[in-house]
Amino acid sequence: MQRRGFLKAGSVAGLAATTLVSASCNLFSGGNKEQQTSGYENVDQFELNEVTITILQQKMQAGEYTSRSITELYLKRIDAIDKAGPRLNAVIQLNPDALNIAGAMDKERANGKVRGPLHGIPVLIKDNIDTGDKMMTTAGALALEGNIAKQDAFIIQKLREAGAVLLGKTNLSEWANFRSTHSTSAWSSRGGQTKCPYILDRNPSGSSAGSGAAAAANLCAVAIGTETDGSIVSPSSINGLVGIKPTVGLWSRSGIIPISKTQDTAGPMARTVKDAAILLGALAGQDPQDKYTLAAKGKIQPDYTKFLDANGLHGKRIGVEKDGLKVSSGMDKLFRDAITLLKSKGATVVEIELNKEIKKAAHDEFTVLLYEFKDGVNQYLGKANSKMKTLADVIEFNKKNEAKAMPYFKQETLELADKKGDLNTKEYLDAVKNTTEITRNAIDKILKDNKLAAIAAPTNGFACCIDLVNGDYDNGFSFSGPAAMAGYPHITVPMGAWNELPVGLSFVSTAYDEAGIIKLGYAYEQASKKRDAPKFKKDLLV
Repeated sequence: MQRRGFLKAGSVAGLAATTLVSASCNLFSGGNKEQQTSGYENVDQFELNEVTITILQQKMQAGEYTSRSITELYLKRIDAIDKAGPRLNAVIQLNPDALNIAGAMDKERANGKVRGPLHGIPVLIKDNIDTGDKMMTTAGALALEGNIAKQDAFIIQKLREAGAVLLGKTNLSEWANFRSTHSTSAWSSRGGQTKCPYILDRNPSGSSAGSGAAAAANLCAVAIGTETDGSIVSPSSINGLVGIKPTVGLWSRSGIIPISKTQDTAGPMARTVKDAAILLGALAGQDPQDKYTLAAKGKIQPDYTKFLDANGLHGKRIGVEKDGLKVSSGMDKLFRDAITLLKSKGATVVEIELNKEIKKAAHDEFTVLLYEFKDGVNQYLGKANSKMKTLADVIEFNKKNEAKAMPYFKQETLELADKKGDLNTKEYLDAVKNTTEITRNAIDKILKDNKLAAIAAPTNGFACCIDLVNGDYDNGFSFSGPAAMAGYPHITVPMGAWNELPVGLSFVSTAYDEAGIIKLGYAYEQASKKRDAPKFKKDLLV
């Protein structure tokens, strides 16, 4: 959940000046005195730096690596980068069974069995996704500490079936950033503050902050995040990653601590479009426990890599969001350069105004989420191995443990949600209709009227400073809302950086058109090559 979206008085695209992001924050530099002076530019001698799933498979097939040796390298990397050195604080818990899983996958390979492209590949997942093992599932909340799930979430079952190594869980904005209107993204009472690996005093964005920072810093091969509105695409953009928010229902949500049944989805976060596409296909599937997946019947592609086409932009018409052309000088240059590249690869560009069409829907979104959060969390906790059985229990726990649970910001969003009625309330039903129908109709109409393959815009503004005193501030732009409220697919691909702060280019389309936006995203990625590994700089002044 990207809380910033609710600070814009109903405007989906905040157009405030972004001059603040050019300043140094100087809040969470960490390290010794020498490191605080010079930054961490020399830490990146990791032998698996920027490696892809395909390369890892080739090296395992050739006998250069095993799944166990790869897993060991990532565990050492986490110890060096996440827990020491720059201290990203992206990983909230390691899986004590990771090496055993890797060893089992090696035995299968030695016996001639390779389950697929994820066989033996280490993956990190967000700590709001159930795993039926020794790890907790807490959404970053102290209130849920000790919650050991009875079984895997559906997508984790799929992940294990694909042969992946579940390396551990990542930190997040507590309750997926649905706790307070004054929260700081990437902070949780259980996990603390995660940092951006590019500039360490910058916020990696949320709520999938740990997954974003970890994948960007090469702490894993690929990661999984979740999104209600912006929580996959925003941290992917900020951390120089490819992020895919699937159509709601392409991936099951059962076994995931919820915010919204109409908007929630998990999705892949990776360093390349191909790796994201591999993960997307492997975890898609129908789940009887999530009725939204039933609508995906006949629409799921088991292998989205077949849509990777370097010429995928040729002959396509792309709608360009006008609001994305008036954000800031740094952003405007990157976006205009991207538009020029789209044209050079044979695309026709048409200016459109989607944000203007959906302002009313954005106004109703928060109401929808309050109702659905209460309903979904109460259902989840009622079946969980947690002492907390209701949202009211969580609120009371936080009050009794305020010094540890709420040292920087409170829980007014939780309290607002708990006061709402059930999902038969007229206020809720009206808000859902406005949010979903208005947004879907607006996107589909613009696509149809202009004969567009997708709509493009900057994903969001540049990374904010970490500020636990004042909370998040508006970083100038967000394009997560339209696809989030509609439940439509959204891909972000690295578009470049300004003062070494990355930002992504978004492609949004209609329901179940993951294939279409992956084709566009891949073609843009291959033509632009804008992904750069982080340098772990202390601040912008280094």
